[in-house]
Amino acid sequence: MSKHTRQEQMEAFGRVLDVMDTLRARCPWDSKQTNQSLKSNTIEEVYELYDALSREDSPEICKELGDVLMHVVFYSIFAREKGAFDIVDVCDRLCDKLKFRHPHIYGQVSAETAEQVEDNWEVLKRKEKGGNRTVLSGVPVSLPTLVKAYRIQDKARHVGFDWERREQVWDKVKEEIREFEVEVEHMDADKAESELGDVLFSLINAARLYHINPDNALDRTNRKFISRFNYLESQTLSKGRNLKDMTLEEMDAIWDEAKKKGL
Repeated sequence: MSKHTRQEQMEAFGRVLDVMDTLRARCPWDSKQTNQSLKSNTIEEVYELYDALSREDSPEICKELGDVLMHVVFYSIFAREKGAFDIVDVCDRLCDKLKFRHPHIYGQVSAETAEQVEDNWEVLKRKEKGGNRTVLSGVPVSLPTLVKAYRIQDKARHVGFDWERREQVWDKVKEEIREFEVEVEHMDADKAESELGDVLFSLINAARLYHINPDNALDRTNRKFISRFNYLESQTLSKGRNLKDMTLEEMDAIWDEAKKKGL
């Protein structure tokens, strides 16, 4: 796909605004939407974009970005109708924020590495909010728990609350696993749940320290398991058998076939 000029980009965005205004005025479905009616759909669209990004599927990424953009414009229309703000305010606020948080580009601050940029970003975010917010108050409550744990740990890192050496985290991981095993042995479900949370939190911390995205890692494993299990199921059905009638050893043999095929 050829690169479009800035004028073409501006015209394309203008067409989006024109189409959305027309739909809002004339379509029975679009005209009745609100922040509350649309917000669940927005979450779904973002996850669909996430799926396309995970597959590096460029046509789908393009499509899903369009869907997300539609929602951004939709919410701006709702706000404009209430007299709160419009798409110009959204763009202006974004530009102002980006310039403020990149003083190494638009100011006199020095930042030579990505890590320095991230550290400055967190400090500037707190200043931007008036300076009276806590370090962790910027973590959205509704974030998925795995992502939230990573963000909590990362924010704490920016103020120096972190391991001196990343290798130290493994002692913590092992400690949490031992504590979990003890509670499982005692058959205390409540305490076992709490300790399992500590195990997961420590493993996410280890992933962060070794620059591994735990959400991506788990997603890869999920997709790998689905692929191998689908192979197991299809091979079983092709032989006229049912998974429930097979032994674990028989299933493991087919599972190993899937692994050898690279599934």
